[in-house]
Amino acid sequence: MEDNNMRVIFSGGGTGGHIYPALALIQRLQERQLADDILYVGTQRGLESRIVPQKQIAFKAIELQGFKRSLSLDNVKTVELFLKSVHTAKKMIRDFKPDVVVGTGGYVSSAVLYAAARLHIPTIINEQNSVAGVTNRFLGHFVDRISIAFPDVAAQFPKQKVVLTGNPRAQQVANMQPSDRLSDYHLTADQPTLLIFGGSRGAEKINQAFIEAVPALNQKPYQVLFVSGRVHFDKIKAALADQKVNANISVQPYINDMPQILPEVAVILGRAGATSLSEITALGIPSILVPSPYVTNDHQTKNAKSLVNQQAAKMITEAELNGQTLVKTADDMMTDAALRQSMAANAKKLGVPDAADRFIEVMQALISD
Repeated sequence: MEDNNMRVIFSGGGTGGHIYPALALIQRLQERQLADDILYVGTQRGLESRIVPQKQIAFKAIELQGFKRSLSLDNVKTVELFLKSVHTAKKMIRDFKPDVVVGTGGYVSSAVLYAAARLHIPTIINEQNSVAGVTNRFLGHFVDRISIAFPDVAAQFPKQKVVLTGNPRAQQVANMQPSDRLSDYHLTADQPTLLIFGGSRGAEKINQAFIEAVPALNQKPYQVLFVSGRVHFDKIKAALADQKVNANISVQPYINDMPQILPEVAVILGRAGATSLSEITALGIPSILVPSPYVTNDHQTKNAKSLVNQQAAKMITEAELNGQTLVKTADDMMTDAALRQSMAANAKKLGVPDAADRFIEVMQALISD
C-alpha cells in the first residue's frame, strides 16, 4: 500500500463521545498525509450532521434509530430501518471503494460497519468506554478488529480481535501547553485552579452543589472556574444574585475550546465520560469524578473506578454530592500539592498520548493483510 492512498469511511454519531475520536483520527491521517479520501457517514439527527461538515469533511446521512431496551413496536421499525440502511450503506461503500471502514460508536455505525463486513472490506471499531455499547457489542461479531481504551472492556469482545490503542482523542490534547487562557476568565496563573464542569450541556446536580459551596469557596486559597452549561446559566445567575461571589471564583456558561484551558488547571471536577477521561489522562490532570447515573450500564462509574483504582482520581457519587462533599474533596486535593503531583503522575501513566497513531497502525495492518 502506498503511504498516501488510504481511502477511509468513518461512521459514528449521536454524541460527541462518538464523533470526536473519529475527528481526531481524521486530523492525524491528514497531518501524516495518509488519507487519499475520507467520507463520514452519520444521521441527520445526530450532532455529526453539524460538526463534521464544519470541518470540511465529506458527509452523507442514512436514516436509522436505536433499539428500545423494552419490548416495543418501535423495535420493528428499527429492524426495518436497519435492513434498509444496510442496503444504502452497501451502495455508498461500493461507490466510494474504501480501503478500510472505521466505526466509533452510536447506532448509525451498526449498519455501515455491518455492510462493510458483509462486503469483505477491512473493518475496525473503537470502544471508548469500560463497558461496551450495544452497537459495538453487536458489531464485535462481524468486524476484523476492536480497538479499546480501557483494558477492562476486552473481556466483552472476541479475544483475538481486541487491540489496546487508547482513545484517539487523547493524542489531540497530549502536547498542549499552558497559554494564559485563565486571564480570559479574570483568573490568575499564580494560584491553583479547580475547574468544575458538568459537560457541554452542564449537569444540574453538579451545578446545585456548586451553588451550595460558593460561601465556603469564597474563602479558599485557590481559584474556581465553574462552567454551568448554557442551558443552566440563567438559573445559576438567578441563584447567585443574592450571594457574594469573590474574585477567586469565575462563573461561565460555556468555554468554546475547553481542551485549550486544561493545561492550566490543577484539578477537574466533572463527569466520567470517555472523551473527558482520555483528555485528562493524556495531560496528567488529577480529577474528582461524579459519574452520570443516567448512562447505559452505569459505564461512567466503571470508567471512574479505573482511575480511582490507580490513585489518579477521587470519586463522589451523584447521590453523595452536595456543597459540603464538594468542598471537602476539593480541599483535600487543592491544598495538598504533593498529593496533586502524585495523582497527576498516576493519571499520566494511564494516558495514551500516541493513541491515534496506534489506531492508524492497526488500520494499515488490516489493509496490508
